[in-house]
Amino acid sequence: MFGIAKGGFGGGLGTAAVPLMALVVSPVQAAAILLPILCLMDLVTLWAYRGRWDLSELKVLMPASLLGIALGTYLFDALSADTIRLCVGVVAVAFALHYWVSRLSPRKGGLPPFPRVLAVPAGAVSGFTSFIAHAGGPPVNMYMLRRPLDRTRFVATTAVFFTLVNYTKLIPYAWLGQLSAANLATSAALAIFAPIGVYLGVWLHRRVSDRVFFIFVYAFLFIVGIRLIIGGL
Repeated sequence: MFGIAKGGFGGGLGTAAVPLMALVVSPVQAAAILLPILCLMDLVTLWAYRGRWDLSELKVLMPASLLGIALGTYLFDALSADTIRLCVGVVAVAFALHYWVSRLSPRKGGLPPFPRVLAVPAGAVSGFTSFIAHAGGPPVNMYMLRRPLDRTRFVATTAVFFTLVNYTKLIPYAWLGQLSAANLATSAALAIFAPIGVYLGVWLHRRVSDRVFFIFVYAFLFIVGIRLIIGGL
């Protein structure tokens, strides 16, 4: 399911992966094992959606994400991954509920798009939560879902964003000693399934409408938020 989300339904929506793995290993180890797999999946997703991203969004999101990654590196030993999961989960659930309530509103035209300036806090928070617990999906998706993008540009732009974020995270993860031989061996054993999931997501993406796509994204955002809250508690 993680690969499907990366390949067809918005990069970073697989934020439930760390909490699920944390049922077996520590959250820190789970994040370290997942990072190389995420990097591999990102390359496959980039190839599938090459040239379809929105550079104007990325020019604001990426510098902001670097601030979040730097802060996450600095606070790595001081913050609990469960605390991050809880905070991100609450915001994700609130955002999804706000969308569904607005759909029931008699107001025509739906929700207004977010201004570009909100890309700064969205990118920074996403970079921070991505570094701590690979939970960067909800913050940036909350912003991107309220931008005037069709589903393909949405997926392609988030794919580039998380590719750059994840490859940047390799540097501080290595510096903090998280990319041990044991963790990398586990990553290699699991990585064989990543491209399969991504291409299945791409196949599904090409066969659904914009309406169905965004309904799925908001529903998945809600489910991920609930799972993050449960994991945090």
